[in-house]
Amino acid sequence: MTALSNHLRLGVNVDHVATLRNARGGQFPDPVEAAVCAIRAGADGITVHLREDRRHIRDADVVRLKEELAAPINLEMAATPEMLDIARAIRPHACCIVPEKREERTTEGGLDIWGHEAALTDYTRRLTDLGIRVSLFCPPQKKQIDAAKRVCAPVVELYTGHYAEGREGELARLQQAVAYAASLGLEVHGGHGLTFENVAPIAAIPEMRELNIGHFLIGAAIFTGLEVAIRTMREHMHHAREGKAVSHTSERL
Repeated sequence: MTALSNHLRLGVNVDHVATLRNARGGQFPDPVEAAVCAIRAGADGITVHLREDRRHIRDADVVRLKEELAAPINLEMAATPEMLDIARAIRPHACCIVPEKREERTTEGGLDIWGHEAALTDYTRRLTDLGIRVSLFCPPQKKQIDAAKRVCAPVVELYTGHYAEGREGELARLQQAVAYAASLGLEVHGGHGLTFENVAPIAAIPEMRELNIGHFLIGAAIFTGLEVAIRTMREHMHHAREGKAVSHTSERL
């Protein structure tokens, strides 16, 4: 495997810079400035979640990110007509379709792709026709990964939240799910709840191509600054990637 193909991309989510801004109103801190800082520190792309209630990132933020950043923008969004119209207008590099509930503090689990296959197939086709790379935020379950393949999304982002919570057997489940999705020809990303302390086993999974990390990095930035936090995360990821000390398991998905 070449060094290029072994590169694990880091997408930095700047949602919670906007959360802090919105707590006081006004323009500071600016999530677009944070995105520029993240790219300077070594992030490969920027992720933002434009929620229905606009609790953090707002429409104007996404427009500015697209206008002012040369790096890829990954727009997380629910599969709604409103968000399709926004994607059509802004044309981000990628859209990650996520489940969304007003009452949740953060995204909880992955999509039920299997239960909404027809609707997601149509939605994915519409985004793909716009030249947007589509990913589906997916639990590490064979049934859901198979459904993602049938939906024709080129990417699945596997939910790592249960692993981050320390649930027994979740690392093994993720290892197998990543290998299985890759065997179907899907590009595999991961995200949710990843930190300096727990990222290494996920980063070491050979077929994993990208990690999207936000809340932890913004929190760490309070103490170290954003560039230091991102560079430290990159070091953890690189060290784990070079070690490649991960064995797959036969545990059922």
